[in-house]
Amino acid sequence: MNLLDEEHFNVEIENGMKNGCLDLPFELQPETIAIQEAVKVILKGLGEDINREGIKKTPFRVAKALRQGTRGYKQKVKDFVQSALFPETGLADGQAGGVGGLVVIRDLDHYSYCESCLLPFRVKCHIGYVPSGGRVLGLSKFSRVADVFAKRLQEPQRLAGEICSALQHWVEPSGVAVVLQCSHPHFPGFVELTVTSGSGGFEDESSELWCEFLSLLKFKLRRDVSMKDWCPFVIENSSKEADSGMVSAVVSILKALGEDPSRKELVSTPTRFLKWMMKFQYVNFEMKLNRFDYNLKERRLSCEMNIQFWSMCEHHLLPFYGVVHIGYFCDDGPKALERSLVESVVKFYGFKLQVQERMTRQIAETLSPQVSGDIIVVAEAEHTCMISRGIEKFGSSTATVVVLGRFSSDLSVRTKFLESIQKTD
Repeated sequence: MNLLDEEHFNVEIENGMKNGCLDLPFELQPETIAIQEAVKVILKGLGEDINREGIKKTPFRVAKALRQGTRGYKQKVKDFVQSALFPETGLADGQAGGVGGLVVIRDLDHYSYCESCLLPFRVKCHIGYVPSGGRVLGLSKFSRVADVFAKRLQEPQRLAGEICSALQHWVEPSGVAVVLQCSHPHFPGFVELTVTSGSGGFEDESSELWCEFLSLLKFKLRRDVSMKDWCPFVIENSSKEADSGMVSAVVSILKALGEDPSRKELVSTPTRFLKWMMKFQYVNFEMKLNRFDYNLKERRLSCEMNIQFWSMCEHHLLPFYGVVHIGYFCDDGPKALERSLVESVVKFYGFKLQVQERMTRQIAETLSPQVSGDIIVVAEAEHTCMISRGIEKFGSSTATVVVLGRFSSDLSVRTKFLESIQKTD
C-alpha cells in the first residue's frame, strides 16, 4: 500500500459521501450491519446462543470496536499536520547537535490489528526527527500520525515505514527515525518484535544521528525475532479446515472494514482468525470434582499463585489475559490441590467466551468442594477491550475476588492471603 496515495486511503469515505451513508446513524450504516451479521454466524459456529443475555449485543459491540479500531483508513495525515506546523527561529539549517537539533518523542502507546490473524497487537512507538525549514511540528501530532496508520490492519515493518514516510513527506524535516516495539498475543505469552525505519539523515542506521537517537531512547534494540516469526498463527499449521460459512463471514468483515480480502497478505487471514476463535468454542459439560472433607482444626493457609490464563471477552470478542491466585486451608500432609489440577480448572474456564467476574466465581465454586468449602480466588487481568478501543487506557488492569467459607467471614486470613499476593508481584 502506498501511504501517499490519498485516493486509495480515502476511497471509503468518498464512497460514503456519494451513497449518503455518512448521514445514517452508526447502527444503520451498511458496514455496521454487515459486520453484525457476520459476527452472528461466527458465534453460532462457536456453539453459542446469540440470544443469550450476555451475547445478545455482542455483534453490535464487535462492529463498533472493529470499525473504531480501523478508523485510520478514513483519515488523512495532512488533516492533522498542516495546521500544526509552527515557525521556530534558528532551525533553518536542520543540523543535529546545534540549533535545530534532534527532537525525540518517546513511548507513544498504540494498538493495531494484525493483518494475518485479526488479533490486536500492542505498539510502543518512538520517533526522532531533525526539524528544518524554520518550523517544527506540534508534539501531540506525532501520536496522531502514528494512530492514522496503527488503526488499520497492519504488520510492524510496514507500520514503521508508513509513519516514517508520512512524517518525511508532510513535515519535510532533515530526517525521520521510527522505532516500534510490538507485542503480539500468543498463549501463554507474547511474541516481542522491534522494527525500525529511517529517512533523510536517518537512512543509514550506522550513522552518528541514529546512535544519538538510540542513546536517548535508553534501551537496546532487540533483534532476536524476525518478521517471519512475528505472527504465531502464520507459523502454526493446522490440518483441520475451517467452516466455509464462518470463513465467508470473516471475509465479509474484511470487506466492511474497507479492505480487499483477495490481497495476498489477507488471503489466509479468515482461517487463521477462526483457528484462534475455535479455542473458545462452547463445550456443553461442567467440570465437577470429588469432595474431600478435612479436620477443621490446625489447618494452615496454602496458596497457588500466578497461574496464567487467557480468555475472550464475550462482549467484544477481544482477548483478556492475566493470572489467578488461589488460597485455601490444608493440613500438614499432601496438598489438597495440586497445581496441575488448579491449572486445568483455570484453563477450562478461561478458554470460553467469558467475563472476568464469572470466570473467577466458576473457578472458586469448582475447587471449593476439594477444600471443604473454604477458598479465595483472585484474578488479575488486562483487557484488550479497555486498551484497543473506547477509552484506550494503557496500563490498566482489573482484579476480581471471590471468597467462600471461612474466607468470607475471617478478615485476618483474607488480609494475610491478599498480602501474600503483593509479595509475589
